[in-house]
Amino acid sequence: MDARDLLTIGEVVERSGFPHSALRYYEREGLVSATRTAGGQRRYERGVLRRLAFIRAARAIGVGLGDVREALDRLPAGRTPTRGDWSRLSRFWRGRLDEQIEALVALRDGLDSCIGCGCLSLARCRLMNPDDRAAVQGDGARLLPPALRRPAPVSGT
Repeated sequence: MDARDLLTIGEVVERSGFPHSALRYYEREGLVSATRTAGGQRRYERGVLRRLAFIRAARAIGVGLGDVREALDRLPAGRTPTRGDWSRLSRFWRGRLDEQIEALVALRDGLDSCIGCGCLSLARCRLMNPDDRAAVQGDGARLLPPALRRPAPVSGT
C-alpha cells in the first residue's frame, strides 16, 4: 500500500468529525484499525472514513456499539467494501428504522392528548394513566412505544 493512501489520526479527526479519543476507543473496541509507523504513530487506511460514517449513522439511530461491531464484522476482510457491501449492511437497519419511525409518529400524534391538557403528570392523568395503573410496570416511561425506550447513545462515541 502506498503511504499516500494512509491518513494520520489528525487527518481522520478533521475529515470524520470524531475526536482523537473516540478514534482510539473505536480502535481498542475493534471497530476500526490502524497501522503504526516505525515511530509508533497511527496511520489509517482511507476506508476508515466510511466505517466511521457508518458508526455515526448507527449511533444516531440508537444502535449500540456491540451491534455496530457485529454489523461491521460482516464486511469483507482484506478489501475495501463495495457499494453492494454497504447496501447489504444498511438493509440490516431498515426494520429498526421503520419501527422507530412508527413509534415517533405515535408519540407525535399522542402528544396533544398527553401533555396538551396541561397536567404534565402521568401519575395523575385521568386520560393516559387513570389511577396510576402504569406504576405496576416499573419505573420509566412505560407508556412510550418500546422503540423509544432504548437507552440514549453515549455522547462522544
